[in-house]
Amino acid sequence: MTRRSAILTLALTPTLAYARKKATAFALIGDRYHNSDYIRTALNRDIARDLGVSLDLCDDTTMLTSETLDGYKMLIVHRDGMIWPDGYPERQTPGSPEIVSEPAVAPIAGKSQWWIKSEQGKAVREFVDNGGSALFLHNVTHVGLTDPDFRHVLGAAYQGHPPIRPFKVKVKNSGHPITKGVNDFVVTDEQHYMEYDKDPKDILLESVNEEGLEYKNLGATARAGWAYDYGKGRVCYFSPGHLLTAHWNPEYIKLKHNAVRWLLRQS
Repeated sequence: MTRRSAILTLALTPTLAYARKKATAFALIGDRYHNSDYIRTALNRDIARDLGVSLDLCDDTTMLTSETLDGYKMLIVHRDGMIWPDGYPERQTPGSPEIVSEPAVAPIAGKSQWWIKSEQGKAVREFVDNGGSALFLHNVTHVGLTDPDFRHVLGAAYQGHPPIRPFKVKVKNSGHPITKGVNDFVVTDEQHYMEYDKDPKDILLESVNEEGLEYKNLGATARAGWAYDYGKGRVCYFSPGHLLTAHWNPEYIKLKHNAVRWLLRQS
């Protein structure tokens, strides 16, 4: 990236451009299905306000680089693996008006593409391996489908989810600092399923549909949280987060507080 293009990029991300010094954490948030605003609202309250941890929040995927990460202590990612550079496909709901445009608008391709580049995956891996921490949330397992380095840090790849429905999040390891004082809780959210790559001993949480509703052939139970040391750094993942009400479940807030303290080696 040239100096001029870097300046232009930063001009589009004022939180980063005008920061006098880097915050504690860089957060890459928001996608087509997960509006940046509700994620910003959740992280600003649960992490920035409650814990006094400063955040630089950004929804520009091109900003996830080794240069950007240099100087931060923690990376947060709460977004999926797709971008839609040519716009979203049109969806008409029953009763909605016909779209009229004069002059006519060219047809929208509405095709997604993967955003992560190999150098971005390597940047994340090097950041954590060298002592940084990573908090991965909700739909980020989707990114694990396409980059081996990112997946190696995250430890999983997305398999899918059923429609939004209630499920219980069960604590599987109450002896970890992240789950200390946290009780089982119920949220109405997307119950995400993923292929988990790491040691089963690092699993902290499971999600369970207590009505026995399954997803495809994957059952009614899914892994919902884990944490481990990675090189000189640390990694934590939690699966709830499609709705703000899930983020603000009191027990989930406890989890996030404990996780940030553990990731930053404050506990």
